[in-house]
Amino acid sequence: MKIIHVDMDQFFAAVEQRDNPELKGKPIAVGHDAERGVVSTASYEARRFGVHSAQSIQVAKRLCPQLIIVEPHFQRYKEVSAQLHGIFHDYTDLIEPISLDEAFLDVTENKKGIDLGVEIAREIKQRILETTGLTASAGVSYCKFLAKIASDWRKPDGLTVIHPDRALDFIAQLKVEKIWGVGNKTAEKMHRMGIFTGADLRKVSLARLNQEFGKMGSVFHEFANGIDTRPVISEWERKSVSCERTFEKDIFDNAAVTIHLYHTVLELVRRIEKANFEGHTLTLKVKFQDFQQITRSVTVDYILRTKEDILPLAKQLMGDVEFHSHPIRLLGLGVANQKSSTVHEDPRWVELELEFEPWPED
Repeated sequence: MKIIHVDMDQFFAAVEQRDNPELKGKPIAVGHDAERGVVSTASYEARRFGVHSAQSIQVAKRLCPQLIIVEPHFQRYKEVSAQLHGIFHDYTDLIEPISLDEAFLDVTENKKGIDLGVEIAREIKQRILETTGLTASAGVSYCKFLAKIASDWRKPDGLTVIHPDRALDFIAQLKVEKIWGVGNKTAEKMHRMGIFTGADLRKVSLARLNQEFGKMGSVFHEFANGIDTRPVISEWERKSVSCERTFEKDIFDNAAVTIHLYHTVLELVRRIEKANFEGHTLTLKVKFQDFQQITRSVTVDYILRTKEDILPLAKQLMGDVEFHSHPIRLLGLGVANQKSSTVHEDPRWVELELEFEPWPED
């Protein structure tokens, strides 16, 4: 297998700097400059001050007083993303998009008959630069796990190859935080177990990993041993449609919550229509003033498509949330579960995790 992972460098920020030469070489953060604004992407100049994505805009400005906040232009980013995929398709149709600015490519059998994956990656990087004026980093290996890590290895404008013969040695010195699926809490737990590198992880038995990490234990065991059989999936199936909004001021009275819930339902319906999605599970996401977060879900035997389908359920879910003494800073709704396996006369209440899409500011 020859897998390439292409990842654009500081994508949103790079597009803004390209389109506005006055921003080149300056610390910028793409995001909405508001009390509750969040950094979407930071330029490398800003990252030197500790500014990073998903960080509060207010914190970012304290870290870098000269930081320039740039409102995002999502339509422009989508246009550039389409250019990238046009380039990818010149080499292979086995493309798995991860986001607007990154994708996996299976070039084992490619349209140009190029033997070496590294040569394809080098060509793609050069064409991206010539076409868009932007740089990309690429990783090449025999599986998705290692190709992804390789693309991050020499950013920006990097190109790294992890050969099968060197894979185990590479993984051995890798910090566990770099391994896919290892978040902050998992990393802390691994550290308490004496696991800090891939070599440490490889020494732990599969039985112990399964005991400590459930089904992810087997995944960690395989990754530590250089095994990843996941294929590049070119036809992505949408699993959910969702939206969320962070409020400028916390809300806690019935009228405000009702109004915002209503408008969130309308936005969700708009997205469902655009995606032509059919789901049976509605999930409410609430983040409180103290950043505590909860989700509440209900599954029904009919398709959730219209305001009339969704609003009554959303109100039911919100009725189970105490917000009068616990102000709300973020509210989100999502629909998932395209096929209802069992018909229920009454709604079935469940807990689940659902990725929520941001709701761009008007």
